[in-house]
Parts: sequence; structure tokens; C-alpha cells
Amino acid sequence: MGLKTGTFKNAASQVLPMAKSGKSSKMPAPSTTELTGEYISEHPSIADCLKKGVVNYSKLSRRIAKELGIEKQTSLDAILIACRRYSAKYRNELVAEEVMLNILRKSELEIKNKVVVAIVSRKIYMGSLMDIEKKIRKSADFFYAIEGKNYFTVIIPEKYLEEFNQLFEGEIRKVAKDLAMVTIKSPEEMESTPGVVAYIYSRLGEHGINIVETMSCWTDTILVLSEDDIPMALKYLKF
Repeated sequence: MGLKTGTFKNAASQVLPMAKSGKSSKMPAPSTTELTGEYISEHPSIADCLKKGVVNYSKLSRRIAKELGIEKQTSLDAILIACRRYSAKYRNELVAEEVMLNILRKSELEIKNKVVVAIVSRKIYMGSLMDIEKKIRKSADFFYAIEGKNYFTVIIPEKYLEEFNQLFEGEIRKVAKDLAMVTIKSPEEMESTPGVVAYIYSRLGEHGINIVETMSCWTDTILVLSEDDIPMALKYLKF
């Protein structure tokens, strides 16, 4: 019931010359739909118009066909269909964006200035870190410590910096001053809604606002920014 020996040899002889030739098979050319998708992704303004449904599909299809050099009628039809499909996809994204915005509109902002971020070695005596934490919290001030592989990132009010420097002299890698901390307090549905934090980050990043440090606690999103960036940040965090 197995393959005959002679048949097996013939099959092998047909396969081996291809292996010896050393020629690799060519990658298939991208389809018109794929080319259209790449074009749209490379032109954010067009993607935005598709998302909002304010575009003339026929004119857009002719423009894409001309720029891609595929102006025959079959290609135009394929581009037109692809544009409509991408428009539906982007509109779904717009719905998701509106869900995120509804959550952020119900959020509250809390801002603290004169914030310091210190990067300190993990070789420090932990008792000293706990002691200064107790002192700061006893005064009803904030204290955050994020543990990494080799360092702690410690976020404290600027008025404790001198004492912090004395406690950990020689173990502090760097200190950033003149910072402010923005806490976004969101409703509970944020926990089960994907993309909310990414939306906040992208909104700031698109306008050149650097996030020095960030962390979260359940529905609280905490951002540490330069004090100079706070006026602009508030503008773009107003939903």
C-alpha cells in the first residue's frame, strides 16, 4: 500500500533540481486593496476624512490610482471598494474613540506642583527609604516609589529633596526638578475599556508634551510633566 520505489525516485528527482538551482521564489505582488491601505495609512489627513465620512470616494480613488500608476478601470473599481471598506473600519474606530472620550469627560484632574523625580540605586538601605516615606506621609504629602531592576524611581515633594540627598548621597543617579504631577481620576468603567491611557499619552505626545514619569492605580492615571508644559497639557486634557 506504500509508494513504489521507482515512483519515489522520480518524485525526488523532480524536487532536487529546484533545491540545487538556489533560486528563491518571488514574493507575490501586493494586491490593489493592500496598496490602497498602505496609501491611506501614509496620508493621515485622508484617513481622518474617511473616519469622519467627509470624502468623495470617486475622486479619492482616481487620485490614488494616478499616484500609484494603476489607472485601468478594474483597478479603479478595486480602489473604490477598498476605500469604502477602510472608511467603515475607521468609523468603528471613531465609535471606540467616543466611548473613551465619554469616560474622560467624567474624569477629574488634580495637579500638584514642585515635584521631584529621583533615580536612586537599589543598593540603598531600605530602612532609610521607609523612614523618609513615613515622614512624608505623616505630613500628608505624597510619596511614590517604583522599583526597577537596578534602580528605584522616587517621586516626592521638592521640599524634601535636601534631606533625600543627604540620606542617599552617592547612590542617586539623577534628579529632575521643576516638575508637576497630574492625576486623572476616572470612573470605574475605565478599567474595562481598552485604549484610554494610550489615548491620553498620544494626545499629549502629538503636541510635543513629554511625560517624564507615569504610573497608575486602578482608575487613577498619574503623569509627571515639566511645570512649563502644564498650561498646554491642561488644554489637551480638557475633554
